[in-house]
Amino acid sequence: MNVKLKVLSVGVIFFIANSLQAQRKRDTLSSEQKIEEVVILGYSKTTTKAKATVASTTVSAENFENRPNISFLSSLQGAAPGVQINQSSGSPGSGRTTVLIRGLSSLSASSDPLYIIDGLATSGSEFRNLNANDIESASVLRDAAATSVYGSRAAGGVIIITTKSGRYKSPLKFSYDAQTSFSSYPDSKYNPANAKQFLQVQKNFGAGGLGTTLTQDQINNYAIDTDWNREFFRVGVTQQHNVGITVGGENSRFFSSLGYLNSEGAIKSTDFQRFTFRNNLNGKSKDGKFEYGVNLGLGYSKRNQLDEEENSANISSNSLQNVLFGGILSDPSMKPYYFSNGQDMYNQLGGNSAAFRPYVLYDNVKGGVRNRYTQTSVTSNINGKYKLTPWLSVGNRTGLEFKENDRIFARDPRGYLSVVVAANAGIQFGGSETQSNIKDFTFNSVTDLTFNKAFGKHSVTASVFFDYLKAHYMSKSFTQNGLNPLNWSFGAGTGYIPFNQATPTIYNPSVGALKINAGTLAYVATLDYDYDGKYGVTGTLRRDGSYRFSPENRWDNFYAVAARWNIDQEDFMTDSNFKLLKLRVSRGTQGNQNVGQAANNTNLLFLNPTLALTIDASNTGYQNLPGYTLSALGNSGHRWEQITQTNVGLDYNYKNIIEGTVDLYEKSTSDMYTNINLSGTTGQQTLLGNFGKMKNRGVEALIKANIFNKPDYKLSVYVNGSYNRNKIIDMSNQDLSGDNVNAIGQVAAQWNLYHYVGVNSATGEQQFLDVNGNITEAPTSNDRKLTGKSIYAPYTGGFGLNANYSGFFADVMFTFQAGAWSYDNLYSWMMNPNYAANGLNVSSDLLNSWTPTNTNTDIPNLKAVNIGSSGSSDRFLYKTDFIRLKNVSVGYAFTKQQLQNLPIKGLKIFAQAENLYTWTNWKGFDPEPVRTYSLGIYPNSKTISVGANVEF
Repeated sequence: MNVKLKVLSVGVIFFIANSLQAQRKRDTLSSEQKIEEVVILGYSKTTTKAKATVASTTVSAENFENRPNISFLSSLQGAAPGVQINQSSGSPGSGRTTVLIRGLSSLSASSDPLYIIDGLATSGSEFRNLNANDIESASVLRDAAATSVYGSRAAGGVIIITTKSGRYKSPLKFSYDAQTSFSSYPDSKYNPANAKQFLQVQKNFGAGGLGTTLTQDQINNYAIDTDWNREFFRVGVTQQHNVGITVGGENSRFFSSLGYLNSEGAIKSTDFQRFTFRNNLNGKSKDGKFEYGVNLGLGYSKRNQLDEEENSANISSNSLQNVLFGGILSDPSMKPYYFSNGQDMYNQLGGNSAAFRPYVLYDNVKGGVRNRYTQTSVTSNINGKYKLTPWLSVGNRTGLEFKENDRIFARDPRGYLSVVVAANAGIQFGGSETQSNIKDFTFNSVTDLTFNKAFGKHSVTASVFFDYLKAHYMSKSFTQNGLNPLNWSFGAGTGYIPFNQATPTIYNPSVGALKINAGTLAYVATLDYDYDGKYGVTGTLRRDGSYRFSPENRWDNFYAVAARWNIDQEDFMTDSNFKLLKLRVSRGTQGNQNVGQAANNTNLLFLNPTLALTIDASNTGYQNLPGYTLSALGNSGHRWEQITQTNVGLDYNYKNIIEGTVDLYEKSTSDMYTNINLSGTTGQQTLLGNFGKMKNRGVEALIKANIFNKPDYKLSVYVNGSYNRNKIIDMSNQDLSGDNVNAIGQVAAQWNLYHYVGVNSATGEQQFLDVNGNITEAPTSNDRKLTGKSIYAPYTGGFGLNANYSGFFADVMFTFQAGAWSYDNLYSWMMNPNYAANGLNVSSDLLNSWTPTNTNTDIPNLKAVNIGSSGSSDRFLYKTDFIRLKNVSVGYAFTKQQLQNLPIKGLKIFAQAENLYTWTNWKGFDPEPVRTYSLGIYPNSKTISVGANVEF
């Protein structure tokens, strides 16, 4: 894989590897001509790098091809300044990805970017059914000049995905890509105790557990020492195969692909399987007046994932149900799981599940709890453009996106948890099964009229757009309580115990359904003016309407203006050797209608559809007469959040050796969604409305050096980085009672804790600072102080190199983040001896705890009176800074001469590694997820791959 970044910051694409070469003319012209680099803008508009006025970054196909990542977002990480991408779960096919463009723009609403696929908006925020090998480029639009054209849906920035297409006048070409990958679970720095150490901690603590009943000699010679990591984890194997066809004639071009991926998770019972198909046909009339395109993408995926992935709110801290605790908290002095199933385990051990946590968790992995999702997706669009005159054209792009998600969740009636619940309730049959279905359909049509004409040194392009979007959501589900183990089969509908009126609370099924219709409408006008290639001005005006708001607030206007000065085109720069030196400035607005933060895989359009409405619910009133009660109090004054951006940027290219970009910006949010407190008489505690203000300020930069650029050897190095800091200017409901809070005048999501200062060397008690700065061993909630430390990293970026020598290639990419803080409560559990007494494994660091003969230590006395007082302190607050060797790829591309006697036209073999090594002080498995607490995180795996690309 040759990673090539086409980096366009503020409108400029910089190639890290070879420049695109123009097609040769039919005559005898022998020299190749360079195609002027193209910048992708909103609504499928394009311009040249010299004339672009926007802040944008485009990443080319080479960055996505042959990577073992299921979602293209993982491959985009670290490749572009200004965009922070954090993969919050390593579960195969997970949708837990945090994407922030220029920081957090709202506290209660979504900050997710808008995704555009082949010119049309998508409802998705996860892309498990999009084959990354089908992507031609991904462009990140960052400033208002770039995003305002998308108005109310672009407050969080825009990512434009362009899929591959064939080339005109190109021969038929077949390609086959194959790759095998091996993924392993990362290590932590918790120093989990082995069996002897664990028993020793129990004995030293003396409050419970097997260790308190054993002599020291018995502990020293204890025979069982189970490595639970080996029981719960595995080396996951991934197979990936892609077949592609491209061909181009005089007036048409075609691309088609078929892909298959099968990925095992590093945790047993998790996996992902996907089939994809894509057909892209583009063409034009002989006279060139009419251009058309037809794109079709199909995908089907199936994944088995942990219950915690979608149910973290309920089980993230549950040591009996969260399988992620299996390897780290299981008692190493217990032998491995040795039962045929959960019923057998119950028959042998009884119902004291807390005494056998490792077995309960392993029984869940073994099939006691099953959670399967399938997704079928269709994306399709038809587009056409016709030139009415040489300077006036009309076009339309219409498409649809359909997703159907099915979930089957079951507690096997033979599983231990089901057996215990049934036994405790005194019923014969336990277990339950939930089947749910969600259909998500989005229709989008954009019509445009464009004027484009040059007048001497002047050129003008003016366009008007009509953007119509309609989306429909339907969900239904049922849950069957009570399954017969003799004939129940997962997802088959068999073994359901029928409802019995004599026992209405037992085996009682439940059903549910929901339907939402959503839509937006917009009128857009754009103007681009250029004078002699030196000066340019662009403008956008957009009027948006959304279904979400009441009629009086349904419509709003947004704008953007931008200007550029191509300094390198001035006469005084003639001998400067600058290929590009351009100054840009822009200002504009966007609106945010995505009221609420989406759960994993949820379409943002469908969040809070009735927020502006007061909802009544039917009920039974006095003497059983029909009546109504207040179900939810709406806010009819609800309206868009308003985001205003100002941007100043500089792009440069010196002799094609040093090139890069620098941007400074300020992004302000007004009418920000926050809650206010309501009177208790309303029956509703809070009301969401436009009550706050926030500001983001930052700088983005990229520099790339083409050190060598010879026919036989090339070497480029690059680095990009971003700094973003937000500040809450105003909010009506400031609550500083928690550990992680939002405070006026402060950074969002900051820690509010009292300070831990160490161990009292005389007593071994923990010591803290109270609100007045005095040492105390009994802190209270009133001793908390704002720390200025947030879960969001202000510094992010990536750096690397691309090298090629006589067919051998090596590409290296690092990613980094700095300045974020998370609370490692998993480590706090492992440093609490009470957990050892209750049968959960702890850190061997506790063996260095304070004793009268070991006073020079930072580990408190195991029997300290205030051992549980550190929960709201910063003792376990750690930086999540890291530098990660994100990707390394090495290989060899055979030349045509080497392959001349073989029936193939091209062959490349490669080996690569993903997440190979991470430098960090974070003690946990993975510092990357943006999370308040460390519980419930499926870490990103280290993956080693080998593969080959063949062309016929």
